[in-house]
Amino acid sequence: MGENLVIQESRTTRKQWDVEFTSHPEEVATLRRVVALRLQAWDLPELVDTASLCVSELVSNVLTHVGLGTPGLLVLSENGADLRIEVHDPDTRSLPAVVLTDTDAEGGRGMTLVDALADRWGVQLHEGHKVTWCELDTGSASSDDSPGHPSVTRAEALLDLYATLRPPKCSYEPGLGRVGRMMAEESAIDVITDFLRWFRVRGCDVEDALDRAQSRYDAEPDGVGGGRPRASSA
Repeated sequence: MGENLVIQESRTTRKQWDVEFTSHPEEVATLRRVVALRLQAWDLPELVDTASLCVSELVSNVLTHVGLGTPGLLVLSENGADLRIEVHDPDTRSLPAVVLTDTDAEGGRGMTLVDALADRWGVQLHEGHKVTWCELDTGSASSDDSPGHPSVTRAEALLDLYATLRPPKCSYEPGLGRVGRMMAEESAIDVITDFLRWFRVRGCDVEDALDRAQSRYDAEPDGVGGGRPRASSA
């Protein structure tokens, strides 16, 4: 296994560390150890146990559902507000899911455990690979315009879901270094357009909904007002 430490500059500085692996049972224990060391170096000892369990389940999920010997990539990143764990693998057909199992079942609880441990998790589809990720809050307060703000997190979760519903057109991942800003903006516009259509189909006043959304946005601390968005004619 090799490792690479990258410091990325964005709206907030985000430390990133990644390591390649091959899915074998013995790799799981090795990855747990190196993750513990990395989090100690990042002064996040309180997240070691939870993060190690999440890493175990995400990597074991690749081993179980994609196959023995599958090449993968584990990525850790943190910006002070959250710790993000990503596991990359080449199979875009096998999608992780929370499965309700019997108490005595030996398998099928991996993503259920991740769902219980993590503050957020999701799956991102890309051409030739997928990313299964989860995030753990560090307890540090985030600014209203930071990537860790709840509104931003909810928007990204919707875009992740949208990508699974419309994979040919929409493939979104946060971060300007990984996917073009134009694709991210187009994906967000598609989501907004569909919500506007939902309002119209349900007999709601689209203009009123836009006014209320704009008012809530303007009322947020440090909110930046702008021209009110116009309803799509689609």
